[in-house]
Amino acid sequence: QACQLFYRSDPLKIVRGQGQYMFDEEGARYLDCINNVAHVGHCHPEVVAAGSLQMATISTNNRFLHDELVHCARTLTSKMPEPLSVCFFVNSGSEANDLALRLARNFTKRHDVITLDHAYHGHLQSVMEVSPYKFNQPGGEKKPDYVHVAPCPDTYGGKFTDKMFPDADMAALYARPVEEICQRQMAKGAGVAAFIAESLQSCGGQILPPAGYFRAVYEAVRSAGGVCIADEVQVGFGRVGSHYWAFETQGVVPDIVSVAKPMGNGHPVGAVVTTPEIAQAFHATGVAYFNTYGGNPVSCAIANAVMRVIETEGLQQNALVLGEYLLRECERLKQDFECIGDVRGAGLFVGIELVRDRAERSPDKQGAHWVVNRMKQLHRVLVSSDGPNDNVIKLKPPMCFSRDNADEFLLAFRECLSVLMQERLPSASAAVSAVATTSGVIATAAETLANKAKLFERQDRLIKSV
Repeated sequence: QACQLFYRSDPLKIVRGQGQYMFDEEGARYLDCINNVAHVGHCHPEVVAAGSLQMATISTNNRFLHDELVHCARTLTSKMPEPLSVCFFVNSGSEANDLALRLARNFTKRHDVITLDHAYHGHLQSVMEVSPYKFNQPGGEKKPDYVHVAPCPDTYGGKFTDKMFPDADMAALYARPVEEICQRQMAKGAGVAAFIAESLQSCGGQILPPAGYFRAVYEAVRSAGGVCIADEVQVGFGRVGSHYWAFETQGVVPDIVSVAKPMGNGHPVGAVVTTPEIAQAFHATGVAYFNTYGGNPVSCAIANAVMRVIETEGLQQNALVLGEYLLRECERLKQDFECIGDVRGAGLFVGIELVRDRAERSPDKQGAHWVVNRMKQLHRVLVSSDGPNDNVIKLKPPMCFSRDNADEFLLAFRECLSVLMQERLPSASAAVSAVATTSGVIATAAETLANKAKLFERQDRLIKSV
């Protein structure tokens, strides 16, 4: 009962996946718009073949030499800016962030960590402590005194908004609380060990920090003796389209980077990439780092295949082009539907914030849940909601997502919003136009289903051809 489940009131039993589609036990096909784990597509044949071949050859712990590990480390570090050139392999994002904190604290000889409100960095004790998304929930453990929480840089619905401060430097406004934490710590003679942040917050509601935010924060943290950790577990490996890593969109170079989820396309594998200086300080402790399965031959073979597919199939460019299209079309939807308060994103990482009142920016949690369920039940399109008010529709599909897939989502989403807004018309107005409304909704639904049928037919042909 403590475990989280999508669509808890009417859960899906998924038995098969292919590309950007998942299939339930009855053979019904669903368009997957939420599974950033299957980064290059469910059951990608090259990834499956690489894992199967290596598993049939040997799978053992990482205290033996093997080419897949070396090749994986070289490829991963080649994607990073200097001086990020040393890899530690792990099995998950939680392990990666746990090790990142350990590296930071060892290097700085300090313990205090600055994190962002609504952040989520994993399920281990050490990273739960720096995850307000978890410890602020009812029943969550109390935040330790050595963890300091700064506001999430959400310029639409956060502590400082572009509505409150229309002419302000939003990056400077949001960086100031971090600077103040650093100043207080320095005044106490304590300093900070690290600042950890997702390059783009996902659980926090698909948040894109204002330009210049990380640059200002990194400067403040480093002046207080701390190091900067970029959590790329959700958004790395080309998802943002314009860059391979989301932190690059801010023009900064972290001291430590954690990666995981998309790295294995569903297989448990992750890594921490850092500088030789930080790695050497860790080595100098004399406490050897060992992870039984981190960097095993099968995991590295799969990660190598994932990175090859991203390159050979041009998936980063696909994310850029399709992301621009999705954002443009969602902005058009915003013009038609007052319930859309904000549209934001980068590449195939998109958030659509639903509101009850656009002027007041009042979150519409109920409407978001209704849309998520209708998308699944009527249109067989899987989306999710998140954010501090659970009113942000999240899109982070497999990177093989196509223009037809985007159109299918947009068509289904438009129908859902049309019905949602129709149900909110004043009762008197609804009574007067009941007949016209009913016929209009039926016509809209019929047109939607007819268009979806054409999409399904075309996509079925594509699947069969594969």
